[in-house]
Amino acid sequence: MSGTTISNDIRRLRFARGEMTQQALADACSVTRQTIIALEAGRYAPSLELGFRIADALGVRIEDVFQWSKPQ
Repeated sequence: MSGTTISNDIRRLRFARGEMTQQALADACSVTRQTIIALEAGRYAPSLELGFRIADALGVRIEDVFQWSKPQ
């Protein structure tokens, strides 16, 4: 499923914020809805800047959104 060693809780956090839509998060972060879809599916690892923008839009720390698994 995952094409990257970075996982995230974007979907869970969106719903915890009053069921924020993918489009609303995308607008808040100045990206496309397709970017949010790819992130939630684990097909895309965001830039550091985008990671901070997502965390800010969700009102949490970046560590609450993204987790990194060391490749084995």
